Amino acid sequence: MFRPIRRKSKEIDPQATRELLHSARIGVLAVQGDEGYPYAIPVNYLYEEETRRILFHGAGAGHKVDALRACSKVCFTVVGSETVKAEPWAPFVQSAVVFGRCHMVEDREETLRLVRKMAMKYYPDEATADGEIAASGAAVRMFAIEIEHLSGKEIQER
Repeated sequence: MFRPIRRKSKEIDPQATRELLHSARIGVLAVQGDEGYPYAIPVNYLYEEETRRILFHGAGAGHKVDALRACSKVCFTVVGSETVKAEPWAPFVQSAVVFGRCHMVEDREETLRLVRKMAMKYYPDEATADGEIAASGAAVRMFAIEIEHLSGKEIQER
């Protein structure tokens, strides 16, 4: 159902792909938006390897939520792990592409647990994370992408 990477020589192994998902800080979520136009937005996220999910937070209403209610199929992409190997002006960059289905986490206790887990990726300490959660925890929603297909590659653009 999912297309394989066309240039196999550029493909990175599954472990390197998962490491990229753990280390990157921002991903781009793509959904089918209004009138069939793609809608892609950058989001902070957390990769939960043990459950094969990508988690991100957001509001409970808006373009993204409307699009997900209409169609749960999404694409999620991260770019990172830039390395210079020979030519400093043309670094190598890794990317990971996830296909899956996304839904809003409905259980409030689970939402707050995931918000805290994700906050620990971005905030410098627990006290700062707890303060932010206390300030916005009531309104925040969590979304989970159940990964159906994952691939990664490394390219050099020159």
